[in-house]
Amino acid sequence: MRRLIIVSALAAAALVLVGCAPAPTPAVTTDATVPDYCARMVTNSGGLEDRSFNQSSWEGLQEAATKYSIDADALVSTSETDLAPNVSQAVATGCQFILTVGYELADATLAEATANPDVHFAIVDEFVDAPNVKPIVFDTAQASFLAGYLAAGVSKTGIVATFGGGNQPPVTLFLDGFVDGVAMYNDKHQAAVRVLGWDKTAQDGSFTGDFEDVNKGKALAQSFIDQGADIIMPVAGQVGQGAAAAAIETPGVTIIWVDNDGFVTLPAQLQSVVLTSVLKNTSAAVIETIGADLDGSFDNEAFVGTLKNGGVEIAGFHDQAGLVPVELSDELDQIRAAIVAGIIAVTGPSTPQ
Repeated sequence: MRRLIIVSALAAAALVLVGCAPAPTPAVTTDATVPDYCARMVTNSGGLEDRSFNQSSWEGLQEAATKYSIDADALVSTSETDLAPNVSQAVATGCQFILTVGYELADATLAEATANPDVHFAIVDEFVDAPNVKPIVFDTAQASFLAGYLAAGVSKTGIVATFGGGNQPPVTLFLDGFVDGVAMYNDKHQAAVRVLGWDKTAQDGSFTGDFEDVNKGKALAQSFIDQGADIIMPVAGQVGQGAAAAAIETPGVTIIWVDNDGFVTLPAQLQSVVLTSVLKNTSAAVIETIGADLDGSFDNEAFVGTLKNGGVEIAGFHDQAGLVPVELSDELDQIRAAIVAGIIAVTGPSTPQ
């Protein structure tokens, strides 16, 4: 069953995600007055509180609502059958701007954008080619490269792992960068750290098949731990919490979170196992896109987040800072600078253009 979840801009401005508190829960209503300008967001089937890109996109929309004094609401998809109807419902509100989140919404976004050329759309983590659709994508391989290098340098067992929720470009881009970062560490330090869960050449590896079932994430992570992995990077939305749960039960095992800072967004009991996170600055991109729409400069050129423009990065090491030697941290700074300068090219089949 489809749920229409609407949050007023006033409530959104008052609700701020603090520490490990969950994302604000919207109140349910059946209608709303459309102001001079309003924006609607449609989540993918991961829902609003996925501790991933839906959540960070929503936070960006909330901040935009406060910054620009606009009305911003969310339509939450709880299953795949909600996706297209929710985009249609978002358009039916009469709002000028529609934000959709994730590859699952690409077809519905294109269909509605084509049928409604005067409405402006943006889609997170996917390319949709239409004159009124702005893709918001991130070259996460650049930041994952740093995370892979870090994991290889920190690992005590010489075995690290990664896995995805599904074999799609926004997921495999993380995996490619991670594997390449490990490979560079091995080359530079004459090491032999192994990566379980992903073969970049074959573009195939381990996937849970969804982004919601935490138990699948825990089972897959445990299988990697049983093979000796002591650092695991799940790229699977809520499923990744299962990997954190497996890590918390196994001394010496840590995880690398993705999309936002897991040390902040994960439940408190799981935060201590977060080594770092591969960040996407989705919130800032959403705010910038809405600002451009408001001032008349909206276009369909893709926003590509990189290390250079601050669209991607790795988070601090928080409770695990003691695992990272100063020398390794310095190497990461040097690699980051080399990627920004174009000296190190991080590329793969899913690299956004």
